[in-house]
Amino acid sequence: MAQVTVTIDGKAYRMACEEGQEDHLTDLATRFDRYVNHLKEQFGEIGDLRVTVMAGIMVMDEIAELTRRVASLEAELESLQNNRDTVLAATARTEETLATALDEVTTSIRGITEKLIAKPAPNTH
Repeated sequence: MAQVTVTIDGKAYRMACEEGQEDHLTDLATRFDRYVNHLKEQFGEIGDLRVTVMAGIMVMDEIAELTRRVASLEAELESLQNNRDTVLAATARTEETLATALDEVTTSIRGITEKLIAKPAPNTH
């Protein structure tokens, strides 16, 4: 287990994380610290716990919005996939219809060709 020291609101916190996740944890702490600093600039010194709770709520609000957006995009993707499947099925049916029509035309042409070949040549007296 790796150890990382992060700084939030000027205070150092030693934290454990999985090996290889140190930079990610440091980045997350830095981003959270920006929320805390933003709130302190906006409201002044209103108490560490209150600022931390407010910053946590801001982060949760952002996560909720992103979750809504992901759900909307997933629904749109599903709709597009369904439309694609419908178009592919219609295309397959159209190809089958065209193939059947082509077979029928080919059969008719063969029949006409056989009749023309079997017909005796006209007399030219």
